[in-house]
Amino acid sequence: MSHVLDNPALASLTGPHAHFAERRGRVLRYPADVSPWLALPDDPDAGDWADLAALAGPGGEVALAGFHGTVPDGWEITFQAEGVQFVDDGLAAAPEPEAVRLGPADVPEMLALVERTRPGPFLPRTVELGTYLGVRRDGALIAMAGERLHPPGWTEISAVCTDPAFRGEGLATRLVLAAAHGIRERGETPFLHTAADNTNAIRLYESLGFRLRRRTVFLGARTPEHRPDAQAVAAAL
Repeated sequence: MSHVLDNPALASLTGPHAHFAERRGRVLRYPADVSPWLALPDDPDAGDWADLAALAGPGGEVALAGFHGTVPDGWEITFQAEGVQFVDDGLAAAPEPEAVRLGPADVPEMLALVERTRPGPFLPRTVELGTYLGVRRDGALIAMAGERLHPPGWTEISAVCTDPAFRGEGLATRLVLAAAHGIRERGETPFLHTAADNTNAIRLYESLGFRLRRRTVFLGARTPEHRPDAQAVAAAL
């Protein structure tokens, strides 16, 4: 049997994040302004690919985490990156006195910080996925970290970023440990993803007490310009 972290978007959208799920058949997705991730079943067939194309629309781009298969003919791969998945293996989790809870009113500043630092996807409603913590200096948001995917019993730490002018103060470390503390307080286990070539982040996470669980793939693909039916997809697989 597969582990819930092997297909974390599917486990989230059929579990604690089910209230976000937009569904067609066995394919689920977050609303476009919440998260780009879509969830295929572990063994997608032609009907699933047709449903995914219908959800995304002709020429729509989809983001798939952990998909190691082959996309049907007519689909264009727009990006493919190797990633790694880490899990809590003895974090010294602790609250951060300087951290403040961020919410919808903070989204413009959060989006601006993400634009400056590029930690990964963060959209206007991503803040609704879980708890986001930030650090302010002179009123300005300079660092943050929060929660994204939420498979049963687990919560992903994501959007870890610090304004370049304030790096070197350990803010990312403190916010990751504070986010992990909140996750553990709920009786859940923290995990996270990063790019396989992000050696600085990997070094940091391992030093904090994260353990490499698996290697994964982040894949982006564009649906065909015309909407295929299941028979056409089956012929292309």
